[in-house]
Amino acid sequence: MQRLHLVYGGELTDPAQPEFRAVEDIHVVGIFPDYDSAYDAWKEWAMKTVDNAHMRYFLVPLRHEESPAAPKEGAG
Repeated sequence: MQRLHLVYGGELTDPAQPEFRAVEDIHVVGIFPDYDSAYDAWKEWAMKTVDNAHMRYFLVPLRHEESPAAPKEGAG
């Protein structure tokens, strides 16, 4: 089963809190097909911004929830 991961980051209002200073400036690095490639991307961007204490990058797994079935044609 494919396990997608999202990597994103931006400047936080406070380094101790996960609240972004400007949501519109969040940098979406991308969606990756596995943890290892997502980790590599996360590490690359985290290292690029290591000198800014307010910059943080996050790696999160994307869950594949089965969506509710769409109504069948002619139903209703």
